Amino acid sequence: MTNVKPADRLSCVKEYYFSRKLSEIARLREEGHDIVSLAIGSPDLPPPPQAIETLCKVAHDAHAHGYQPTKGTPELRHAMARFYKRHFGVELDAEREILPLIGSKEGILHTTLAFVNTGDTVLVPDPGYPTYTSLPTLLGANVVHYPLKADDDYQPDFDFLEKFDTSRVRMLWMNYPNMPTGAKPQRETYERIVRFARERGIVVVNDNPYSFILSEGEKLSIMQVEGAKDCCIELNSMSKSHNMPGWRVGMLVGNAEFVGWALKVKSNIDSGTFRGLQLAAASAIDVADDWHREYNVEVYARRRVLGEAVLKTLGVEADFSKQTGMFLWAHIPENHPLLPALGAATAESTLSERFADYVLKQVEVFITPGFIFGKGGDHCVRLSLCASEERLTEALKRVKAMMTTLV
Repeated sequence: MTNVKPADRLSCVKEYYFSRKLSEIARLREEGHDIVSLAIGSPDLPPPPQAIETLCKVAHDAHAHGYQPTKGTPELRHAMARFYKRHFGVELDAEREILPLIGSKEGILHTTLAFVNTGDTVLVPDPGYPTYTSLPTLLGANVVHYPLKADDDYQPDFDFLEKFDTSRVRMLWMNYPNMPTGAKPQRETYERIVRFARERGIVVVNDNPYSFILSEGEKLSIMQVEGAKDCCIELNSMSKSHNMPGWRVGMLVGNAEFVGWALKVKSNIDSGTFRGLQLAAASAIDVADDWHREYNVEVYARRRVLGEAVLKTLGVEADFSKQTGMFLWAHIPENHPLLPALGAATAESTLSERFADYVLKQVEVFITPGFIFGKGGDHCVRLSLCASEERLTEALKRVKAMMTTLV
């Protein structure tokens, strides 16, 4: 089999950073190292209790284990319509404008396949979620990164976008509350991007899974903007808002035609999700506001105090008052005292990666290097709040000890 080679497209992408790094972390733990992981955004809190109860009940039903509709059960679609009406004030047709997904990450594949031809251009934010880049690249699209600037609160650089030749652009990705920077959504940004897309015949996909974390009251969706359904799709997820990352339940919303195109792709890829998961997710969607306040606001607020202390002690810089969501984003200053210990820069190793690896090696605290989110993250690090107060406190103690030795 020595003549067998992988498809050419694999040469365009690397293995996902967390895929390989978590293998390293697992190996270190097997060797007895107590790694405090503040890297990946996997909620560690339980989902609403009614979701677990519904899942168990349906699992005992002998007739619930067959194939399910690719477009999702009516119960789940209608629950998702209620979700958008209740929390965003957006009216959606449960039959035609909602497509349940096996996690919103799946939606990145479906929308790209449904809208983008080989050789077309896709606009992706920098810094931004790596999958916005890797999947279009695998599918033969031309990815162009548009900058998000810190001095503009990490909103899209409209000067760049409006000067760019969009004749080959089919799709633009955006994500607010932003990951990794924590930038807050702005109604003005949504309105401006909708005008931009309608004028140029571009489809905008807004990825919106973080709007419940550290957020009370009105939440923003691009679908609230007049005319958004003409040119926009929004992805949402129950992974973060309902502590269900491993359940893989997300949603795609948009006009009936757009949803129909995505369904055509999806129906050729999977055969539906287990009925128990769908009905359990539907029950979770209707959880009371008190549950969201406790799990999505109060817990993360306490953790955030500790997370900010970890980063401040580590000597990285940020205006945390401008950030929201389950991550904290900070810049490594040019005069940071750790820099002499990190070694010289190489083509294969950015400052952020060397910085994060040094912290992991010295004090066994795992934070995310910003380079994985694009060039705009080369000198940044990200800290996840998906860790208990006990583990965050332990991380703070270790980082304090390391930084004290430098004084």
